[in-house]
Amino acid sequence: MNRACRSLIRRDVARLAIGSLAFAGLTTSSYASAQEVPVVSVSRDSASRLTVGAFVDAYYAWDMGRPPLRDRAFAGGTPFTTQPSRHNEFNVNLAYLEVMRVASRHRGRLALQFGTSVQSNYAGEPSTGRISGPSVQQFLQEAYAGVKLGERTWLDAGVFAANVGMEGWVSRDNLTYTRSLVADYSPYYSAGVRVTHPVTSTLTARVDLVNGWQNISENNDGKGLGVRLDWVPRTGTTVSYFSLVTDEAPVGEDARVRMLHGVGTVLTRGRWTLLGEVDLGGQEREAGVGGWSRWFGMVATARVAVRPNAALIARIERFDDPDQGVVATGSRPAAGGMRANPAFRGNGASLGVDITAAPGVLWRTELRGFGAREAVFPSQSVGGARRTGGVLVTSLAVTL
Repeated sequence: MNRACRSLIRRDVARLAIGSLAFAGLTTSSYASAQEVPVVSVSRDSASRLTVGAFVDAYYAWDMGRPPLRDRAFAGGTPFTTQPSRHNEFNVNLAYLEVMRVASRHRGRLALQFGTSVQSNYAGEPSTGRISGPSVQQFLQEAYAGVKLGERTWLDAGVFAANVGMEGWVSRDNLTYTRSLVADYSPYYSAGVRVTHPVTSTLTARVDLVNGWQNISENNDGKGLGVRLDWVPRTGTTVSYFSLVTDEAPVGEDARVRMLHGVGTVLTRGRWTLLGEVDLGGQEREAGVGGWSRWFGMVATARVAVRPNAALIARIERFDDPDQGVVATGSRPAAGGMRANPAFRGNGASLGVDITAAPGVLWRTELRGFGAREAVFPSQSVGGARRTGGVLVTSLAVTL
């Protein structure tokens, strides 16, 4: 190639490069300008309030049955309660970060969480397909967006606290540190939409349309319907009715309806706070068997403030699930192979002490015992079982 040709090529390449850079600069400038113009104009609500918070609950627990794998579980290996979940171990029961916005016409909450109670409670989250499932969903305590419809009705969509029960997910908000059996064996969270409406000055109604029985990821094509009524006839008195009806059949099987109905009350009088709840549940058996599996639970709790910063708590409870509809006790080693663990039908009682060590700092200690009709609790060895169980737990929690 002669010198003139090479010079001509270099000149053309230079022109092309300069033109390309100019075009890139022009398009980048145009893109940046376009990005500065929002597609939808969002006006700020002058009454809007944004709050950021955190909570950490650390604990140590000693299970009387000394489970060999340290998971507090039935002798058959399935988890027994969500809180505390580990034996003879310092650990974090629940830690979360939250951001909340409350305004006159919209609201929302995002709370990300971690802890042993999270792992225990979300272990049953369905995993269908490669997207969603417990590995991701367990970290979402709540994630919902809400808008006000009219003057008094709210519509929320996303992941939020379930409509059933008289206890919540965060230990700080409950009368006892450990959660009752009726709480642990009913949903703590739901995914879907909810509508909340104050019917009167003393009665609030809530209706939920959700994926199912405590699941964010779907396990079938059915949906669940929840209803809750909270009546507050006077300050310090709340009476509630709640119901949840879902389809819990696996994909490809005929629908199997699961229902839960419950009533509860919370009474506060001076230094005393009393809580009571009764739940009735049932689920259709699989095709070919027919009939219903049914379960029943109740709890009564009393708390008395003995000092401005100290309180004593006592609780009694009962849970009966003869067909293992919601309380699966698992299987344990036996002669010739594995043997199914008996169903759980038993009572529980607990005593607790709460001390507010400083503003936002709560130290809670609780001794809890159980007695069952049959041997379902671990007995210090693999395969061993006994009829009684118990746990001593102490927790230090801080709200930030």
